[in-house]
Amino acid sequence: MGLDYVNKTVDKSNILCGGTVEVTLSLTASPNITENPTDIVLVLDRSGSMAGEAMDNLKKGANAFIDIIVKATGGTNEIENGSRIGIVSFADSAVQNTGLITSAVDLKNAVNALTAGGSTNHADAFEKAAALLNSQANGNAKVMVMFTDGRTTAGADPSAAAQAAKAQGIVIYCIGLSGEDGVDPAALYLWATPPATKHVLITPNAEDLEDLFETLAENISKPGATNIVIDETLNSDFKILDIMLPEFGSVIKESDTKLKWCIPKLGTTAGQTAVLKFTAEHVAITSGLKKINASITYTDSEHNKPVFPDPVVNVDCGVIYTPDACPEPISVAIGGCEDAAYYDLEDIYTESTGRILRLDMTLKNVCPHRRVALAVMLNEVDEEGNEYKRGMKMFTIPAHDHETCRDIRINCIHFLLPEDISETENHLMCSQRSFAARIMSHYIDYDFECCPAAEEASACLAK
Repeated sequence: MGLDYVNKTVDKSNILCGGTVEVTLSLTASPNITENPTDIVLVLDRSGSMAGEAMDNLKKGANAFIDIIVKATGGTNEIENGSRIGIVSFADSAVQNTGLITSAVDLKNAVNALTAGGSTNHADAFEKAAALLNSQANGNAKVMVMFTDGRTTAGADPSAAAQAAKAQGIVIYCIGLSGEDGVDPAALYLWATPPATKHVLITPNAEDLEDLFETLAENISKPGATNIVIDETLNSDFKILDIMLPEFGSVIKESDTKLKWCIPKLGTTAGQTAVLKFTAEHVAITSGLKKINASITYTDSEHNKPVFPDPVVNVDCGVIYTPDACPEPISVAIGGCEDAAYYDLEDIYTESTGRILRLDMTLKNVCPHRRVALAVMLNEVDEEGNEYKRGMKMFTIPAHDHETCRDIRINCIHFLLPEDISETENHLMCSQRSFAARIMSHYIDYDFECCPAAEEASACLAK
């Protein structure tokens, strides 16, 4: 059945700045219908709600499905290599419009003869379709494609009939046309063969039915996938952390934002689902709705062309304040054909060799319309635990105007740490230096008023 399902999901819709999400890539492949003959029954809803354009689009979709299966089995007007298709339609009750046959002309005639009217009896449809698939024991795989645009309004509970069909080895796909009074997606997921996300397709637009039937037919007829290579590149706002070893194939982390997943073969003799999970960490400092992907490419020997979803996550970095901006650059140019150049940087002086320490922090639950005074004190700590002052910085954090208290992200507080004041003996860049940072903060703005003096209070009481 080829590569019949791909997906990409994240386990969270909202994270804080610097948070993580688990990303899941999955794909399912099944055997070639030519080498593995399949009996397929199209179970088509002809209830009253299908009248008009919906029925016309259903017929186009079913006919396109038949054409793709014919072509996939190597035929022209006939389904070849042992596969067959049958038609069952339903409204108040279900009927077998054809047996399991190979003639594309007869199948299309049966589809084109359908007329809409009546209620919706899914249970009878499942039972009639299962009976047709079980009418001949020829060893073929059995597939049922249930199409419906409405909820059950007649007959018994269809869940039992669908469950019985699946117990008989029948694979059930469901195509749903949703609308004002349309399908119940939960019911389709219950009826379909698990995983439901692979076997259920739903659209709100009748004009999409032809595309859905074509997609399903292609999925059923293609071969299993071999020599699969998936190249995943994350949005630069994220980096890859942990990667779980997949059951199928191998994965290589090529950089913080790139991985390559290689699978030699999948679904060549039976249906198989490959899953890859990894953790992505948000590393930017901006909020908003972020795409996880920058790009994802897929190749295999069968030239399948799947389209992976493009999941997003909402990142909340609260309010961001950067007190220590990077110095403005001074432009220096050397003309052509000059061996040397001199440029006076004026009041810029070089310091001794040292290091620059950047500190970031988050002020939690800062109330709106209040400035915050922030002090950062940095001491160096020697091996005996003695502390030596290295600097203090104080900032006024601007007030925010959100309706509620918010976190404020403070980024890029820089301390310059020359090596000649290091408490290590050798003053080398490679030696470890330890520091202790202390933070103090309080609101600058407040609405507290002191109590009046005793004599003022007495005068007020006397009045």
